Amino acid sequence: MRTMLKITPRDNVAVALKALEAGECVEVEGASYTAATPVPAGHKMALKPIAKGETIIKYGYPIGEAKCDIAVGEHVHVQNLHTLLSGELTYEWNPSGKPLAAAEAKTFPGYARENGSVGVRNELWILPTVGCVSGIAKALERQAQVLVGGGVEAVHAFTHPYGCSQMGDDQEHTRDVLADLAQHPNAGGVLVLGLGCENSGVEEIRKRMSNINDKRVRFLVCQQVEDELEAGMELLTAIADEMRGDVRTPCSASKLVVGLKCGGSDGFSGITANPVIGGFSDLLIAQGGSTILTEVPEMFGAETILMDRCETEETFHKTVSLINDFKRYFEENHQTIYENPSPGNKAGGISSLEDKALGCTQKSGFAPVKDVLAYGERIRTQGLNLLSAPGNDLVAATALAASGAQIVLFSTGRGTPFASPVPTVKISSNTPLAEKKRNWIDFNTGTLLTGQELPQLAQALMDKVLAIAGGEKVLSEVNGYHDMAIFKTGVTL
Repeated sequence: MRTMLKITPRDNVAVALKALEAGECVEVEGASYTAATPVPAGHKMALKPIAKGETIIKYGYPIGEAKCDIAVGEHVHVQNLHTLLSGELTYEWNPSGKPLAAAEAKTFPGYARENGSVGVRNELWILPTVGCVSGIAKALERQAQVLVGGGVEAVHAFTHPYGCSQMGDDQEHTRDVLADLAQHPNAGGVLVLGLGCENSGVEEIRKRMSNINDKRVRFLVCQQVEDELEAGMELLTAIADEMRGDVRTPCSASKLVVGLKCGGSDGFSGITANPVIGGFSDLLIAQGGSTILTEVPEMFGAETILMDRCETEETFHKTVSLINDFKRYFEENHQTIYENPSPGNKAGGISSLEDKALGCTQKSGFAPVKDVLAYGERIRTQGLNLLSAPGNDLVAATALAASGAQIVLFSTGRGTPFASPVPTVKISSNTPLAEKKRNWIDFNTGTLLTGQELPQLAQALMDKVLAIAGGEKVLSEVNGYHDMAIFKTGVTL
């Protein structure tokens, strides 16, 4: 087994695949090195003398510069590396994206919807328009479990604290996300539950929806009925009756939209899990499917890679705006743009936002960037899409679902149990995590470090996604986890 990995020929650091003791001898591409200091697993070791102020290269790109002179074999991390990131930048388009060779689309048993989309679940969703009725939504969720079966796979209430006392973008975000979820193909039926006096009432949600099947999407205003639980159960029962005839039929993988997300990342995420997800993304897109990449702050430092893969100059300019608008959002709130890596990220070997971003964007594979979506926008273009949303796990994963993702792939090196409104597939970057958290991790890519080839793992992940699309439950579903969160940027009244 290898003990070190130099990712590209340009790199002046290598990643330790196991913990190294000071004085331990290792080999990197035929050359021998001695660890000058302890180097934890997933962390970086210098392969050459790096002078103070010199750029540190990983993935073939800068991840920061040296704070001080760094000797060969020394541990390279936050104690001797700092970011090179700054505010808004001017970019040039240097197109390098090439279309993927088309492949025959595989099939899976899914739920064909009237509008041409395909669901991978047939669930009954309760969507409160305002936090005031969240308790009612959860009570209805409990009562409506009797409706599960006979075509109704699950009943879920997705609660949130918003819908009133909001202005501007926050108010629009809430309305857009709720309307998006109400039209999601994984929901065979939806009850939109309002209070009656909120800013974002049921009519605000209804007018953002198109081609509503009024037998499957119902609206209830609690202030307008005497007993909201009784009225709610009547509507849910009627919706469930409509869903009972729904059956899975063979559907093309070209109908799949898969969200790409990472969280609780470590130093292995960018060399195992994320490249495997990138390989999956290319396989799906070659079959006519689509993927969506988000968490914009975690693109800072790797954004030019995505920009140069934009299919058109218009998409390039939209990507520039995506990046600079998010940087401006940070600056307007008097926050630095580079304080992103969490304590867990740093403990796992990620030293800077550039380090994190270059690993994060591996999830996008090599496909051209076809479109850029604003927060709350639904996907409209087949292929690889970029979505405006923050890095926060639940906010970003909910945004992916709202944009049309039927499944979210979520890589992690530290582990997390959370789930979004759609099946959220936990993909471990290392085998110890997969073995420790068998009740969290759905797919392990740590075997990439012990001899398994990336194309094999990417194909195995493709097979896993098709099985999940066909009804196989992910562990968060088995555990009963399902949540949502909406992006908040402004004032609460």
